[in-house]
Amino acid sequence: MTPAPLVLPGPVLFISDLHLTPAMPRTLAAFERFLDSAVDDARALVILGDFFEFWVGDDERHDPFNQRVIALLRQASERGLALYLMHGNRDFLLGRTFARDAGLTLLPDPVCIEAEGHRVLLSHGDIMCTDDIPYMRFRHWTRKPWVQRLFLALPLAWRLKIARRLRADSEAGRAGGMRMQGDVTTVGVDAMLKPGTGQTLIHGHTHRPRRHDEAGGERWVLSDWDFDGPLVRADALRLDARGLQRVPLAERLRAK
Repeated sequence: MTPAPLVLPGPVLFISDLHLTPAMPRTLAAFERFLDSAVDDARALVILGDFFEFWVGDDERHDPFNQRVIALLRQASERGLALYLMHGNRDFLLGRTFARDAGLTLLPDPVCIEAEGHRVLLSHGDIMCTDDIPYMRFRHWTRKPWVQRLFLALPLAWRLKIARRLRADSEAGRAGGMRMQGDVTTVGVDAMLKPGTGQTLIHGHTHRPRRHDEAGGERWVLSDWDFDGPLVRADALRLDARGLQRVPLAERLRAK
């Protein structure tokens, strides 16, 4: 039996891949400006993964930068914006303590939601990148609860060092011109959007914002956010009674 969709208050805003880190202060400032407007423009905000550049356990929440992020989320929640967050490939260790402190609800991946008379399937998107065999193997093992328990038992300093090394290796691979298997595949999409069902899917992860017509329906891809690099980019999707609309944010949220 197909589970009933999660009913969200609408309008709903969807964002993804902010990759928040102290090294990107302008991106955090843009997110703060976004939250200020979101509480007036929508009733719910869904963050579809990779909210942080990495997260190695909820004891990391005591860091001053992370405390600021949590405070911004909590303030938006207290002002009436319902907050939802799905794990990404970089922050899948965000846990219940973080969710409680931030005033948000964690979502499974995938999940079907209903709002404003529309049903939408949500995913971070990495599960559909089936050609990236090394990553799919990594994902398989790191999602196992016993592996996570072993990792979280390590001292925080060790976990941060491992995460920073993995991030540095990833950046070195991009700089060295290594071929990246970063996009979704037809096999992966068809497994999520069953052909002929006429569904709507929203995801992030690939950093390739676009609307696609698929065998199973329509697929909307969110942009990543970056206000600290030379190419400023950010967007959101808004779901209301009219359906989905893309909301460009780069110029709107750029510091004056």
